[in-house]
Amino acid sequence: MAAEPALLTENAGEFRDALPEGGVLLGLDLGTKTIGTALCDAGWSFATAGKTLPKGKFTRDKAALEDICKARSVAGVVIGLPLNMDGSSGPRAQASRAFARNLLAMGLPVLLWDERWSTTSAERDMIAQDMSRGKRAERIDSHAAAVILQGAIDRLAGGIL
Repeated sequence: MAAEPALLTENAGEFRDALPEGGVLLGLDLGTKTIGTALCDAGWSFATAGKTLPKGKFTRDKAALEDICKARSVAGVVIGLPLNMDGSSGPRAQASRAFARNLLAMGLPVLLWDERWSTTSAERDMIAQDMSRGKRAERIDSHAAAVILQGAIDRLAGGIL
């Protein structure tokens, strides 16, 4: 009997149902040159910025993400979905969906999460922390991943789906 395929959804309720025990989640902000990562606690209280990975061939990117997932016992993945301001999908959103479909091979449920304001919010937070422009440039994708993941876990833990 074949294993049930992993879930790919934009619906937080479906994603939560695929994770009945909760668990650590990995958040991703997919840039053109880097992948920002963030992790949350198993109780879905807070998201923390992780590593910023250089983006390359998908097999290498997937291997790096699998290493993170194994090390932290990740139960699911939340990927930022860069929709246009009117809610429509452009080329970047299509690329994120394709990346998410390819990640299903890891066997984890994947939630695509609207990230329209994540980078702006992350930048504001880093400026408020008086972070230098250079450090902000290095860390923006991982901080944006934390904003994306925090938004998702606030919805998941709050039960308003």
